[in-house]
Amino acid sequence: MKAKIIPIITLVFLLVLLNTSCEDSTYKEYKANAPVYITYAELRESVNEAENIDLENPGKIYFKDGYIFIIEELKGLHVFDNSNPAAPEKKVFVNIPGIIDMAISGNTMFVDSYVDLVILDVRDIENITEIGRVKDIMNYTVPQTGNTLPIGQVDIEKGVVVGWEVRTIKERIENPVVYPFYSTKELRDGAFFNSAGGGVSGSGIGVGGSMARFGIKEDILYLLDGNNLEVLDIKVKSSPGKLFEINPGWGIETMFLTENNMFLGTTTGMIIYDITNPGNPVRKSTYSHMRSCDPVVVDDTLAYITLRSGTDCGGSVNCLDVVSIKNLSQPEIIRSYPMTNPYGLGKDGDLLFVCDGTAGLKVYDAADPKFISNHLVFSYPDIKAYDVIPLGDVLVMVGDDGLYQYDYSNIQNISLLSKIEVKKE
Repeated sequence: MKAKIIPIITLVFLLVLLNTSCEDSTYKEYKANAPVYITYAELRESVNEAENIDLENPGKIYFKDGYIFIIEELKGLHVFDNSNPAAPEKKVFVNIPGIIDMAISGNTMFVDSYVDLVILDVRDIENITEIGRVKDIMNYTVPQTGNTLPIGQVDIEKGVVVGWEVRTIKERIENPVVYPFYSTKELRDGAFFNSAGGGVSGSGIGVGGSMARFGIKEDILYLLDGNNLEVLDIKVKSSPGKLFEINPGWGIETMFLTENNMFLGTTTGMIIYDITNPGNPVRKSTYSHMRSCDPVVVDDTLAYITLRSGTDCGGSVNCLDVVSIKNLSQPEIIRSYPMTNPYGLGKDGDLLFVCDGTAGLKVYDAADPKFISNHLVFSYPDIKAYDVIPLGDVLVMVGDDGLYQYDYSNIQNISLLSKIEVKKE
């Protein structure tokens, strides 16, 4: 009996030793952010109205027909009746998981929802409904983690990542995973009338800020998605059809449309397309600058570009570039002005509004593009400003702590009309 037990024990010991050695060489354990998923089916059943949702993490802003739309990043959409800018009225919140961008044509809104494009009917603001969806048209994105721990392996077959849990991860290490997705941190971009009880009209295009990545020209919807420009036919708004995609280059961030041209802000410059024929964008030129985040707005023959450091875009430049676009084929720098950490900007007549990050909102008289810094009209330094929309005497500005509206009808006395506070737990 004893003779039989010894070899069995020895074999067990050798197997344990062998298994341990193998496991140590092919697996590692570490603290990391483990993905929290919702399934694709759950994602596609999530659009609905909710009550008592406060503004907590405001993102991009949009205006149409007396209504302001504010994205609650990755969660949904706040809608305010702005008939009276001094007292905007909260109307509704719509749950839309993964939302970052939006655009409106007539009474139809287009928004992203992680990998999908969702189409909403907004003619009745208090009854916003989903009327269409294009599945799997957007790049797979993941939310920020909020810490510096590594990210555990993401299995896109399980659904979309809506959050993270810090766990001990056990992972095989022979074949490191290359993640085919973007962080949402890399994606972040009329007259008033009494519309109480109404909704968004069936005509016209809304107005977005300078950080926008969606744009509409006639029956064409443009989507910036990673490094691609998606071109969709929206003649049948509830059922957009993808025409084709363009790869303008690396680091495409923002989009600004004029009547006949598209200006793309990138981490290395500005790219100009002729969209006289909306369904056939034709590349005109590229204006290059040092690497930096780069929203752009255009007014007549001038483009205004803010460059920002301290982000995923790289670079160490913080400035405002003024570029002549009289010849669209050969943009030329007129002057560059130092800034603190600029984000979005807007232009109305001679007034230039710059969201200079932690330095707040700055308002310049830009009548002479060579001496803009000498003509600071107003400054609000105690706001971390993100983006603006000038609306003819009323400026809508979104920052980390809420949405502000200013009356700038008298540039010698720009005044705060209202503020929608951010409420954090």
